[in-house]
Amino acid sequence: MPTLNIVLVEPEIPQNTGNIARTCAATGSRLHIVEPMGFKIDDRKLKRAGLDYWHLLDITYYKDIDDFFERNPEGQRVFFTTKALNRYSDVKYSDNVYLFFGKETKGLPEELLFKNRENCVRIPMLNDSSARSLNLSNSVAIAVYETLRQWDFPELLCSGRLTRFDWNDAE
Repeated sequence: MPTLNIVLVEPEIPQNTGNIARTCAATGSRLHIVEPMGFKIDDRKLKRAGLDYWHLLDITYYKDIDDFFERNPEGQRVFFTTKALNRYSDVKYSDNVYLFFGKETKGLPEELLFKNRENCVRIPMLNDSSARSLNLSNSVAIAVYETLRQWDFPELLCSGRLTRFDWNDAE
């Protein structure tokens, strides 16, 4: 299975990080958290959002963004921001891709975005200043599933079953 990496840079809200951890666990994506965080990793709100999925989670912590780049020198990097000119759906996501997301209140640092401007993407939204951005965990889910869609959902269960009926039974 190709490697999908989610990078949270200085996340602030434990419930968002918990939801993102759950998405990563359910899709086989790796989670990278760049400190500082706005909460403790043992925060009960974080655990409650994805507690039953923690055993499936592949998570790594970094002291800062430089530590992240030193430990992960290879791979495609895509930076999600409301400030980008390009759409997330126009990118071809490769194996070992790193999808970057910033803190809830400020997003990714502008210097990081400027240095990586050719790899910055946005999720289209209403052209109205009061619609500032999507929730962080929703944005991550959109990005994860676009990447997995392009890869044809490798190793993921793509069909379900009813508990009381069989899809193949005709009335």
